[in-house]
Amino acid sequence: MHTLVCVKQVPDTTEIKIDPKTNTLDRSSAPTIINPYDAHAVEEAVKIKNKFGGKVSIISMGPSQAEEVIKKCIEMGADEGYLLSDKAFAGSDTLATSYILAMGIKKIMEKEPIDLVFCGKQAIDGDTAQVGPGIASRLGIPQLTYVEKIKDLNLKSNTVVIHRKIDNGYEVVESKLPCLITVEKDINDLSYSPLPNMIRAARYKSTVWEISDFQADMSQLGLKGSPTSVRRIFPPPQRPGGELLEGDVDHMVKLLTYKLKGDIVRWQL
Repeated sequence: MHTLVCVKQVPDTTEIKIDPKTNTLDRSSAPTIINPYDAHAVEEAVKIKNKFGGKVSIISMGPSQAEEVIKKCIEMGADEGYLLSDKAFAGSDTLATSYILAMGIKKIMEKEPIDLVFCGKQAIDGDTAQVGPGIASRLGIPQLTYVEKIKDLNLKSNTVVIHRKIDNGYEVVESKLPCLITVEKDINDLSYSPLPNMIRAARYKSTVWEISDFQADMSQLGLKGSPTSVRRIFPPPQRPGGELLEGDVDHMVKLLTYKLKGDIVRWQL
């Protein structure tokens, strides 16, 4: 059983700031972390490996610093990692990113088959949820999105049954393997990494592929291959502070009732 997980290094959005002059994210203002949804994808892949055997591979696109998130995945129990890193990839939007990652996955598949591809449902720095489906489309495999539970994985019938999150519940979907799954955070709880994994991760060196390692269509990557662009980024307006009601209980209950009903009749004190 060979499972591959796509991961991304992202800025910690709890600490990131926006440059008021350029209206862009000031990535230098925040530490980088593994995309939280991707971490749960890695956790699920490792659980499958522990149950059925096989291996877990990691693939990521980014600068050389992105090797740190691959090390984190090795610490979590993954077996090997691939980093796609080249200046030609800079400026890629979700369409170009899915093209680049699909190229990397196809190259891995030339060495050995892949049964499952996992992605987080979205990256917290973009929130588009487009890259996973884009990869599945380019690989020509089924996509199962917003998965909150893997109900059954049958290697004899080569099928997987999942619960897919929807607004008022979940859908039960069955798919043939190989397929691509994008996961919700509630699919599992992250576990602590054992010491041997931490030691291995500290020493691990990822396989790094550049543009010269692929027969790529240059018009489909980087800024040239990105039909979308970000014109402006701005923080949402701060919410005003809540109103404090004072007085006796009867007075406050009546006042609150008027406010909740949106009554325009002026309240007489």
